[in-house]
Amino acid sequence: MTVLEFSVLVCASSLIAGLVGALTGLGGGVVLVPLLTLLFKVDIRYAIGASLVSVIATSSGAAAAYVREGFSNIRIGMFLEIATTVGALLGASLAAHVSTHAIAIVFGVVLLFSAYFSRKPRPPAQRGVPPDPLATRLHLNGSFPDVEGVRTYNVQHVPVGWSLMFGAGALSGLLGIGSGAMKVLAMDQAMKIPFKVSTTTSNFMIGVTAAASAGIYLHRGYIDPGLAMPVMLGVLAGSLIGAKILIKANTRWLRLGFSLVIVLLGIEMLYNGLSGNI
Repeated sequence: MTVLEFSVLVCASSLIAGLVGALTGLGGGVVLVPLLTLLFKVDIRYAIGASLVSVIATSSGAAAAYVREGFSNIRIGMFLEIATTVGALLGASLAAHVSTHAIAIVFGVVLLFSAYFSRKPRPPAQRGVPPDPLATRLHLNGSFPDVEGVRTYNVQHVPVGWSLMFGAGALSGLLGIGSGAMKVLAMDQAMKIPFKVSTTTSNFMIGVTAAASAGIYLHRGYIDPGLAMPVMLGVLAGSLIGAKILIKANTRWLRLGFSLVIVLLGIEMLYNGLSGNI
């Protein structure tokens, strides 16, 4: 395989990864790292480095479109990013003292259960919930353009969502994984934020987290421009396409796609935990 053929194939695969990342709020790395390591035989450290670049590209491409269209709640994103960052710092400091195998197994089981509960759209009765006093005080409630028109929503259970974000960050620091799945689940299931807002706000958040990690990988020499460039171009194109699809997509199908990706993630975490790969 020539360098040109390799770059074209990586770019095409990255486009699919960016599309999935933009629609689910998980970032393209969920698909990209296994794809590069298993299909293209790329060293996992360089695959992660390229994945971090792809996550920034996904966030920059899709998040810009989502903010412009009025989907992302920037105030929620910045507020919850504090919890994720603090949790990631704690998780990284505990990584040498905690059994990551057991944590990976528990995390895999949690993801499988979460996929089951998140697959169904929220009943209309749960959409008109009264404002939460803390969310109102923090100005977290908002609106977004839905298929039927502009729809308002009230954020619920702020302390629970903040705690889950802290846990997502800790898991990210402990296991070296992205926490996009937990971010979407915390916003959608705990805080009762509409699914489209949850995924778009997660896309906005993951770019902030990935930017910090990418600096470390760049310093260590694990970001290869020859690999990162086609990955970035493909993911950016895929994320922009995904942003256009999400605006008109049915929430039920988005939830089903998200649940499928979460199931695959959960199985992968269980396998890696049981086999001692994490």
